[in-house]
Amino acid sequence: MFKFLRNLNKDKKGATAIEYGLIAALVAVAAIGAMTALGGSLQNIFGEASTQLGSAQTAAQTDAADTSGSNAGN
Repeated sequence: MFKFLRNLNKDKKGATAIEYGLIAALVAVAAIGAMTALGGSLQNIFGEASTQLGSAQTAAQTDAADTSGSNAGN
């Protein structure tokens, strides 16, 4: 019985596995927090870019229609 307890005390593999598990969990929580924080910012940036591209496309289509309409009489 005492030999089992001495071996159990010397065996650090279980403690090491638990420590790695805790570190992995901490990294995962930090990554999720960072992605959540950046997610809103990125959504706003890409939303603004989409709006600007849509406005530019509408303006280009309007200019093309005006140009083709004014050249029709020539």
